[in-house]
Amino acid sequence: MDTTTFTATDGFPHPALVGVTGPDGTRAVQGDPQAVLPLASVTKPLTAWGVLVAVDRGLVDLDEPAGPAGATVLDLLDHTSGLPMEGSEPQRAPGERRIYSNAGFDALAAHVADAVGMDFADWMLREVTLPLGMERTDVTGRPSAGASASIEDLLLFGREVLRPTLIPVALRDRALTVSHPGLRGLVPGYGSYADNQWGLGFELKGVKSPHWLSDAFPPETAGQFGALGSFLFIDRSRDLAAAFLSGVPFGEEHKRIWPPLTDEIVARYGRS
Repeated sequence: MDTTTFTATDGFPHPALVGVTGPDGTRAVQGDPQAVLPLASVTKPLTAWGVLVAVDRGLVDLDEPAGPAGATVLDLLDHTSGLPMEGSEPQRAPGERRIYSNAGFDALAAHVADAVGMDFADWMLREVTLPLGMERTDVTGRPSAGASASIEDLLLFGREVLRPTLIPVALRDRALTVSHPGLRGLVPGYGSYADNQWGLGFELKGVKSPHWLSDAFPPETAGQFGALGSFLFIDRSRDLAAAFLSGVPFGEEHKRIWPPLTDEIVARYGRS
C-alpha cells in the first residue's frame, strides 16, 4: 500500500482522507485509513447492498410493492418512486421522474426490515458489514444518510462491488446498469439532467456535466457522493474503486478538487 499525497487536494481547507483500491487490495491512502467520519449519502450504496442480499435470499423481490402506492422495491432503489428528498407525500407517479430521495431509502430499509424480521441495522451488521470485515462502520443511523465509516472500510466495500462475494455477479451487474433510462432528474448540488442515470442504489456517471467525477470517466462509472463531503466511486473499466471523506458540509471546495482528484487517482492507479 502506498501512503501518498494527492496534488489535487493542495489548498483544500479541511481534512481530505482518500483511499484507492483494486480488487486484490488497497493501492493508496492519504490520511488516517482508520479515522471514522460520517458518510452522509454514501450510506445509500451500502444500504442497497443489504437490500440486494435480501433479494438474493428470496426474502424480497425487486418488483414487489414498496413505498408509495404503485411503487416497487426497484423504484425506491433507483429514485423513481415519486417520493421527495424528505417527506412521505409523493411528488410524481412512480417511474415518471428521477427524484433523489432520502425518504425513499428510509422507506426501503423499513420494508426490508419487515421482510427479514429484524431491525435493518441488525440485518446490515449481520449480512454486510461484519462479513466484509468493516469493523469501524456504524450503520445504526438513517439508512439513507446516517452511516459512518473509515476509508479502510469503504475500500473493503469497494472491493466487494468489484468482486462480489455476498451477492451474485449478475445481481451486481444489474445494480450497476441504468434503471429506468431517459428520465430527467436532479443531482443535488450540480443541477438537472435530461437523462439522470442511476442504477440500484448507485448513481451512474452517464454524460452528466458538470459532475463530481471528471468528464473523462466512462458513462458506466458508478458511485455516490454525500452532503458531508464524501464520495465512493467504482470504475470497472479500470478495475478500481476510490473513496473520499472530509466530514464537513459539501461545498465549492469539494466541487473544485473532486474532478481533478478523480483524474489523478485513475492516472496513478487505474488499469487502462
